Amino acid sequence: MSINEEDTYLTISDTSQGTFRDRGSKFIGYAFHVKDEEDVKNRIEELRKEHASARHFCYAYLIRPENEYWRANDDGEPSGSAGKPILGQIRSRTLQETLVVVVRYFGGTLLGVPGLINAYKQAAAEALENCIPVSRVIASTLILETNYEKIGELMKFLKDNQLEYEPPKMTEKVQIATRIPRSKLPEYKQFFKEKTWLSNSDPDTSV
Repeated sequence: MSINEEDTYLTISDTSQGTFRDRGSKFIGYAFHVKDEEDVKNRIEELRKEHASARHFCYAYLIRPENEYWRANDDGEPSGSAGKPILGQIRSRTLQETLVVVVRYFGGTLLGVPGLINAYKQAAAEALENCIPVSRVIASTLILETNYEKIGELMKFLKDNQLEYEPPKMTEKVQIATRIPRSKLPEYKQFFKEKTWLSNSDPDTSV
C-alpha cells in the first residue's frame, strides 16, 4: 500500500545537543522526541537535576501530528525572548513530537532582548542540526473481528494490502488490531463494515 505525503509527519529519532556562547553566558540546547506532556515534564526535570546551578531552563515543544499542540516557556527571561525563538526553530523544520530545552548558565553580562533571542535561537538550531529527522505515518487503529473459519480470508486481505497488524487475540472470536493511514481510513472502514469485520469495540484512535 502506498503512503500519501499527507499521511506522514517529521519528528526526531533520538536526543541531540548543541551549545552557543555569548559574552560569558553558555546556552546548551537539548532536543528530544516526546509523545505527550508527561514526556516533556520528565525531560525537563532530568535537566534541572543535571544542571542544578543553571539560571534558566527555557523550552518549547510541538506535539500531535494531526492537530498542532504546542507550548513555549521563557522561564524568567523577558517575554518572547526564549520560548518563541526555540519554537520557531522546531516549526522551521516542520517537526512534530519534538521538545527543545535550552539551559542557560549566566555569564554576568546582560545580553538584552535581541541578544537573548539570538542566543536561544542559535542554541536550539544547534541541537536540532545534530538530530536525525525521521518520517512517521499518521494512522488510526481499528479492531477487526471474525470467526475462526474466516480468519484466513481476513489475514490474506491484510497481507495483500500491506496493512500493519498485531498478532491475533483468540477468544470466542478472533480479534486483530490493524493500523490504517489517515487518508485511507474512510474507505477501509466502510469495507470492513460491509465484511462485518469491524468490531463493536473498535476504538478508532489516531496515533
